[in-house]
Amino acid sequence: MIDPIGIDCHARIRFIFSSMREDKMTTSLNERVVKLILPSTIGYERIAMSSLASFAAMYDFSPGRIEDLKTVVAEAAINAMQHGNKWRPDTEVHILFDFFDNAIQISVSDEGEGIKEVLPKPDIDRIVNQLDPPVGFGIYLIRKLADEVEFNAASENGHCLKMVIKK
Repeated sequence: MIDPIGIDCHARIRFIFSSMREDKMTTSLNERVVKLILPSTIGYERIAMSSLASFAAMYDFSPGRIEDLKTVVAEAAINAMQHGNKWRPDTEVHILFDFFDNAIQISVSDEGEGIKEVLPKPDIDRIVNQLDPPVGFGIYLIRKLADEVEFNAASENGHCLKMVIKK
């Protein structure tokens, strides 16, 4: 079954809503966590985008910051699928949203080995004029839009990119 935006609804996808405390559910804003587990298939980054947009709206992020959040999670998810998991159908991308201290931390984990070297700033004019391929443009956007970025963080699945976006 294909939904209106072209995503196979029968593919593996899991949403996990949990609390940092296991002993009881809590409504404290600093203890809310949302975790998405997506297949390494293009198009599923849109689920992360819409989920994060809804999550951020719950905590009164401005429309501009919500657009920043959507961009960074899409770029990170696509990079995880493409470069980390190499589009292998048996791999997953784990995405975690956590609201704390008027910011959302986003962690995107893949099953790859991490970034060997962070590419230098791309030449935007050359990319726009199609003189250079858009290599490194996603990381460039993430660095520009996020308040904090940590590459190659360890995770239980492999490589993890952590980003913080403040209100």
